[in-house]
Amino acid sequence: MSTRPAWLEIDTDAITHNVKLVRDFVGAETKVLAVVKANGYGHGLVEAAEASLRGGAAMLGVAILDEAAALRDAGITAPILVMGPVLPEEAEDAVSLGCHLVVADVDTPVALSSAAQKLGRTVSVHLKVDTGMNRVGIRPEDAGIVGHAIANLPGIQLVGLCSHLATGEEDLGFVIYQLGKLQQAEEELRKVGIAPVVRHLASSASTAACPQTWLDMVRIGLLVYGIPAGGAFCPSGLRPALSLKARLTQVKRARSGCTVGYGRTYTLTRDSVLGVVPLGYADGFPFHLSNRGRVLVRGRWANVLGRVCMDQFVVDLTDIPEVRVGDEVVVIGRQGTRLQTVADLAERAGSIPHAILAGLSTRLPRKFIRTA
Repeated sequence: MSTRPAWLEIDTDAITHNVKLVRDFVGAETKVLAVVKANGYGHGLVEAAEASLRGGAAMLGVAILDEAAALRDAGITAPILVMGPVLPEEAEDAVSLGCHLVVADVDTPVALSSAAQKLGRTVSVHLKVDTGMNRVGIRPEDAGIVGHAIANLPGIQLVGLCSHLATGEEDLGFVIYQLGKLQQAEEELRKVGIAPVVRHLASSASTAACPQTWLDMVRIGLLVYGIPAGGAFCPSGLRPALSLKARLTQVKRARSGCTVGYGRTYTLTRDSVLGVVPLGYADGFPFHLSNRGRVLVRGRWANVLGRVCMDQFVVDLTDIPEVRVGDEVVVIGRQGTRLQTVADLAERAGSIPHAILAGLSTRLPRKFIRTA
């Protein structure tokens, strides 16, 4: 067990609660896919997956085959959708995992068909349509031709139709535009006798803000982990699942006029008390919080002084009485009456919550708790 004085606390019961909350929000006719890619948004891949399934998730979403393999190795037999690309040379590995796969061309399904026949398996695929993000997917008008070619391959079942939203509640007009493009693709499929069983488009934000996008299944990421999405439409009662904490490893005095850290980017304007926090950008604490971040110590705000280092950073403790080595530092989470959310941290860093969470290093010990 790690004794490092910096760690993550992850409440898996909060994840279960959040998934159940969304499941109840969208109703029984719409399934919930819990996105657990990127190590469960930093919360732990397997632990986030298990907690999501306890909350009623019908499917798990990952980005790469390695993540799917890790879930299978952990004994998770629930349906998994590999949302990222699968290259033809990965076809046998992909088929052997028994996952649903997203496809956006014909070449990959051909390779999957060959692998499925070789292994005596059938693989379920979801056809991805580019409805306006201009990243991955076929054109809506090509869905009939491509879908027909895929559906006639031996060992392949075309079960899903999906796309990816470029915006959320901040531009609902474009969300509706993309929904229309997906519906156009569905019509093209129906013209050739294909009726997708699972249509999915909604992200966390559109799940909250735009019920028209729910279709047969919603794909939620931030909402799983208790992070609001969808603006004013966000379901109430979400519980943040993650806290980032540390303990002060040094407390020292420094005179006015001294400089702090690499590059001497901060000059003290008064005699000060400084504290060292054993977290750095190697752990996922953003370098962009140099001279602009803040943390909680003894229930009070302590500003980051100087540059964030690879393994530690310095904070101003001057106005916090009786502070000492070993005191708890809260980087994300609540201490006393004050709270710093992932969104707060991201805003100060000029980033987004997704990037903060995905950047939390595996070298940070993760302590899993259950608060029911």
